Amino acid sequence: MDRTTADTRGSEPDGDERVTAVWARPGAHPPAEEGAERFRALIGALADELPGGHPYGLFERACAWDSTGRSGLAVPLYRWASDGGPDGHKGRRARVQPAGSPRNLGRAEEGIPLLAPEVTSETEELDDAVRCVLAPCPSPLGRDRAGLPPVLEAVAAHLPRHRRSMAGYARALRDR
Repeated sequence: MDRTTADTRGSEPDGDERVTAVWARPGAHPPAEEGAERFRALIGALADELPGGHPYGLFERACAWDSTGRSGLAVPLYRWASDGGPDGHKGRRARVQPAGSPRNLGRAEEGIPLLAPEVTSETEELDDAVRCVLAPCPSPLGRDRAGLPPVLEAVAAHLPRHRRSMAGYARALRDR
């Protein structure tokens, strides 16, 4: 990432396409610890090109930890990244990503208040991701049924038929 354009807090730095390319590599973020270390090192090297504490560097490091099974190390980085105020698509990702991490740590209920404002935000392609991350959050609380409406809403949008009926079924489950 180019330092010359990365100094503005919250704005997306040039070179982000390099980070995207690392994430897009087949097998780039394997769960096996050996491959996971290499993947985190690649992301870390790109993040190191940014000024210390830059929200994008923190966010990408958090994602790398999270996607390689180390959610406990990701959660504080997500919080620090969101304090830096990422905006746009990456800002929304920074609000959605951390909601799934507590679930991995046995604290799924913490994701519900993080995602609630995002469910009504509907601004772009992350809408379905928001619903899918939200869906399993009520399960550890014994409220499995509460997780169905968000998934049905996410899937209904992509069905060639039955969109209206699935959306109606999701509303009916939510209203019970």
